[in-house]
Amino acid sequence: MLNLYVLLKRTFDTEEKITVHQGEIDQNDAKFIINPYDEYAIEEALQLKEKHGGEVTVVTVGDEETESELRTALAMGCDKAILIEYEEELDPQVSAKILAAYLKDQNPNLILAGNATIDNSTGQVGPRVAELLNIPYVTTVTNLQIDGTTVTVHRDVEGDTEVIETTLPLLITAQQGLNEPRYPSLPGIMKAKKKPLTTLELDDIDVNEDEIAPKTKKVRTFLPPEKEEGYVLQGELADQAKELVSLLYNEKKVIG
Repeated sequence: MLNLYVLLKRTFDTEEKITVHQGEIDQNDAKFIINPYDEYAIEEALQLKEKHGGEVTVVTVGDEETESELRTALAMGCDKAILIEYEEELDPQVSAKILAAYLKDQNPNLILAGNATIDNSTGQVGPRVAELLNIPYVTTVTNLQIDGTTVTVHRDVEGDTEVIETTLPLLITAQQGLNEPRYPSLPGIMKAKKKPLTTLELDDIDVNEDEIAPKTKKVRTFLPPEKEEGYVLQGELADQAKELVSLLYNEKKVIG
């Protein structure tokens, strides 16, 4: 029986239109989702539960709006959800300290997180949590097998694969390719309404807010510049070459 915990983050859906107003993302006009890499972590935890038995708890730090994403995780098959309320600005070390403070008393066998988030993409929270809990961790995992307390993992190393053998307790971060996340089913959605979703405050997990001030500061938020319209060169190859040189010299000023 495994005691499985999944770290979840609520992120903007980068496939949808995002509006920035006065240096801040307009949240009223944005769509929010579970960070896609966290979906791989959820799916892997559910498959491990199905194979070895146990319980899957999904946990996040954020405001009450995050309940929607936690309910989605419950509909996918997670057993319990924990929301640690925190209204202030989060950065990786703040998130990690809060999550580690909660997890230290939960005796997890395996903690699963996404390899990175699609908003900030630091990839820091999972490893920071493991360091604070003083347990081993493996990042960018694409395959995971558990035999008793022994764990064999494959991790992506820029186009190659590294095989590591380690032991529980362990934290891993899930890379794309680890699995194919399931969609919430209608029965799952109905069951999710009755599953426990517990809201905690920092005092409940013995965290002093004065000790977790962010180490980073957001200066401004802006959208990338719009791409210029491309050119289609016409005519014979020699004419295309002349036109290309002319464009690079006269308009783009990249050759002289």
